[in-house]
This record gives sequence, structure tokens and C-alpha cells, in this order.
Amino acid sequence: MRDVFAEEGARARRAMVREIEAYGALRDPAWREAFARVPRHLFVPSYYVPGPGGYERLWSGDPDPARRTRWLRGAYRDGTLATRVRDGELLSSASQPSLMARMLEAIDVREGHDVLEIGAGTGYHAALLCHRLGDTHVTTVDLDEEITESARTHLAAAGYRPAVITRDGARGCPEHAPYDRIVATCAMPSVPSAWLAQCRAGARILTPLSTGLLLLTVQGPDRAEGRFLATSAYFLAVRGGSARSVPRRTGGLPRRMYDDERFAFLTGLAGESLGTREALSLWQRERRPERERFGVTVSGGRQWAWLDDPEGPYAWPLPDA
Repeated sequence: MRDVFAEEGARARRAMVREIEAYGALRDPAWREAFARVPRHLFVPSYYVPGPGGYERLWSGDPDPARRTRWLRGAYRDGTLATRVRDGELLSSASQPSLMARMLEAIDVREGHDVLEIGAGTGYHAALLCHRLGDTHVTTVDLDEEITESARTHLAAAGYRPAVITRDGARGCPEHAPYDRIVATCAMPSVPSAWLAQCRAGARILTPLSTGLLLLTVQGPDRAEGRFLATSAYFLAVRGGSARSVPRRTGGLPRRMYDDERFAFLTGLAGESLGTREALSLWQRERRPERERFGVTVSGGRQWAWLDDPEGPYAWPLPDA
């Protein structure tokens, strides 16, 4: 059965790579080769798909050949996969491969770089990094011991053995520092100061914030600055000491306003620092500003978001991390 999965999986991977390339990602041949070689199906031996009345589980050991085929083909679709569901609530998921590709290309890893991943997930993202850099250059952390154990098992099955550590990702992993790149695969309310302290000067940090991807360049142990990528990104919130819940506010505005992706990004980034009316006023004056016009500065224990210019008129504090 494994040989059948390997052969069919290889065909499915080639199709997945073509699909990702059609979206404009995988311009780097080294990442293209990683996506073509790392067997994603080994990292999602089971997952859930929406079905009548809830979720339906697909898995590699299903006695029904047709359902096994559905599982294998689904593992290589360019989409997010629900990997843990409890009482109808989504607890964890495997990210969309094309989004992973964009994130990996954005951090611009080079040979010899040491990378810290926040949020181990299924282990697939760490496997791609291992394929590119080698096991000893990759560390992945997650607060949930069940997730790290599962990721470790998946990685070993695929032939990769990076450091997989159970801990609050907001604290980083100082024993394997310093890092050249830090990439988070869970949404953060702000940038943890521990990450900067564990980076070499010139390192890059990529983290989901609001519904965007923030790319920072580290200038020192307490200084970093950068802008958001153009692409949208929706990740589950980080668990642990930095987790915060920001209520979805309407502030008397029509709910359709929050269906506008750019406005939802702005209000998510503004958090509780800007009132709803103030956010709307900025939004209207600047004519629906794109994500890449926004950025974040971290300096001297403070951090703030801004539009166009870190020292400009549109700036507001982010929560301490």
C-alpha cells in the first residue's frame, strides 16, 4: 500500500507544484524542488472535510479504496486542511501550500541559515525547511505536546529530524539561538520581544498579524522594522502567554464594512488602539489603503503600527509582547 501511495503521491505532488506555480509562487527553483520532493501525505495521515452536519474524516487506513483515494488526492490539493477538530471546533490545520510557498520565498533563506519556526503544525513546513537547509539548521516549537509529538513522528516518517520542542512560541528557543530567520505559522497580536533578542543582526522575521503577513528586518536585539506583504493570510491564533482575544467590533457600522478584506485587516491591526470611527476616517481619507502600505516598528520595548511612514501622522501602539 505504501508503494501505491508513493507512486500516486509523486504524481499528485507534481500536479500540486504546477497549481502553485500558476498562482505566481515557487519562482525559486530550490523551493520548487522542495515542494516536489517532500511527501505532504505523510504529514496528514488523516484530516477533516466539511460534510452534512459537521466534519467528515478522511484517513490513509480507510478500508474503502475510493475513500483512500479521496484522502490522498485531497492531501495534495492547494488548500487548507483541518487536522484537529473537537466538538465541531477547529483546533489546528495544515496551511495552504501556495501560501507556504509565498512565505518561504519571502524570508529569503540562504545556505547555512538557522531558522526558528513558531507553530509546529503537522511538521510539513519544517520538512520543507529541512529539505532546503538540512535538519540541524531547523528548530520548530509548539505549546501543545500532542502537536509536537505528532509533528516529530511525521517528520521522522519522511526522513527529517529537526529539533522539535514543546514550549510557548512567544518565548522563542534561546538554546538554539541565534537565528537568521524566524517564521510563525500562527496569528500573533504583536511581535514578541524574545524573538528579536534571539536573532542575528539583519535577520528576517515573518509573522501573521491581523489578516496579513508582516515581514520585519532585525536591526538589533530590540529594534526591527518592516511592512506587510500584499497577500492576505488567515491563521489560527497562537496559544500561550501572548494569546489575546480582540473582539470583533461593529461600532455601529454596517456589517458589510467588515466583509471588505482591507477594512477588516485595518481594524484587526488597530485592535483597541483606534476607535472604530477613527479607523473608518483613516480608511476613507486614504481610499482603502492596501496591506503593503502598512508596517510595524519595534524599538526599545515599544512597538507600533503605521501607515506609509513610521514617523508619520497615522501610527498607533500595538500590545506589549
